[in-house]
Amino acid sequence: MSTMIKKPFQATPKFPEGPTAASLPIADHSNDSLVLRLHMTVNHLSRWLTPITDPMPIEHSVRRADPSVLDLLKKMRDEELVVFAYLYAIVNQINPDLDRIPDPLSTPQRLSSTPDRSWIGVLADFRRLRQSTCSLLRALPNNAWSRVGTKRSEHDWQVRSLAERLAHHDLDCLYQIDLALDRSGARQSINAAASVHLDEILRLIPVHPR
Repeated sequence: MSTMIKKPFQATPKFPEGPTAASLPIADHSNDSLVLRLHMTVNHLSRWLTPITDPMPIEHSVRRADPSVLDLLKKMRDEELVVFAYLYAIVNQINPDLDRIPDPLSTPQRLSSTPDRSWIGVLADFRRLRQSTCSLLRALPNNAWSRVGTKRSEHDWQVRSLAERLAHHDLDCLYQIDLALDRSGARQSINAAASVHLDEILRLIPVHPR
């Protein structure tokens, strides 16, 4: 009498039938979908990084010329600081002069603080800032997304264009983090759910066109 060996059940991800974050360009996302995408970035980072117990592959890069995951987290946090300052000014003033906003990366408190050494602390900073950004954007009616701030040293910024700027910046950094985690071997001892690549994750996020 033969004994049947049962294989462990593996759920196949069910991809949405409509547009997803992978198939619809960021410029074509509805405002609500853009906010969702920005919010989900924190979830992607937590999914990838939280199960990793050894900080070495996160805080150091395999290739000397490449940024570490920690460097990329700092980059995302710093971009959020700048963009949130612009968004806050545009939402609370009529056509503000963005060149007059103090550089949030050069405040006395920031310059006197100790260097970031823990990826957990940097991720927590980024999460807090991103939650503030998403809360601000969610509170805006659609017609307020066209509000503008003047910036002569660059170009004028709309609420909408700043949100798209963050989404594009997220995409670039997330791809680099995804690649860095593969190269470092940090994913070898963690569960498969925490090792899903960005392309597949984006295919699971439904979005709506403008």
